[in-house]
Amino acid sequence: MNLLVVLDALLAERHVTRAALRINRSQPAVSHALSRLRHLLDDPILVRVDGRLEPTARAMEIAGPLREALGVIGGVLGDPEGAPGAQKRHFHLSMSDYAAEALLPSLTRELRRRSPGTQLSLLALGRRAALAALEAGEIDLAVGVYPDRDKSVAEGLSFAPLLNDHFACLHDRRAGPAPMTLEAYLARPHVAVAASPRDVGEVDIALAAAGRARSIAVTLPHWSVAPALIDGADLVLTAARRSLPASPSGDLVVTDVPFEVAPIPLVMAWHARRDFDPGHRRLREALLEACREG
Repeated sequence: MNLLVVLDALLAERHVTRAALRINRSQPAVSHALSRLRHLLDDPILVRVDGRLEPTARAMEIAGPLREALGVIGGVLGDPEGAPGAQKRHFHLSMSDYAAEALLPSLTRELRRRSPGTQLSLLALGRRAALAALEAGEIDLAVGVYPDRDKSVAEGLSFAPLLNDHFACLHDRRAGPAPMTLEAYLARPHVAVAASPRDVGEVDIALAAAGRARSIAVTLPHWSVAPALIDGADLVLTAARRSLPASPSGDLVVTDVPFEVAPIPLVMAWHARRDFDPGHRRLREALLEACREG
């Protein structure tokens, strides 16, 4: 049974050190367990490909049934909160700085209350990269906007809504009148935010659907620094309302977007292999509670 727990962690993390952190064991212990598993199964289980550990075909075959079986056993035993190791988990999350600003403070408080031994490590991946990392088992949870949910990448993933936000424009009144019409909006240069060059945001999707495009002067990977670029410039930032200053100071002004653009559905995504993982379920529940608190 102990070897199966190690095997599940190795197949989920595809990394000996992260697997050891996941199940609160030492790296040498997990390496030794991997050697025993390879002997017992007569299979390498994990092989190095382009510098990364990848599961063998045999390992992929047993990963799903193994995860489900361990989940059922955990449910039968109750996975009590006080059990050794129940709260000592290390999760890897992908979040944009917008999502982190909106949710991370409440999530951290909730986890400190529920599972004070839980550790979080955050990455900021682009949309497709985050979904691919979930599928590969490189991260445990992704929080972001995934409107297309590309089936070629998202197969086997689960999604749950967290909150909706809306776009708004931030501009400096000293640069001229507010861009209250589409023509005035398109006449100004813009700041765009994209975690990856491959990501096309809802604003540009909406404009493209109308046969229009904006002139982008600066593209950033982070929401947090974007408002600072507007102060004293003729640029316009179209961003999630929650990421903009609640009470803009000086000459900065927040206005509505002068065309129809879809709301921003912030969701959490995870691989179905985590469905029966009690610790992962507690993480998802804590994130939902953090949204309610926010």
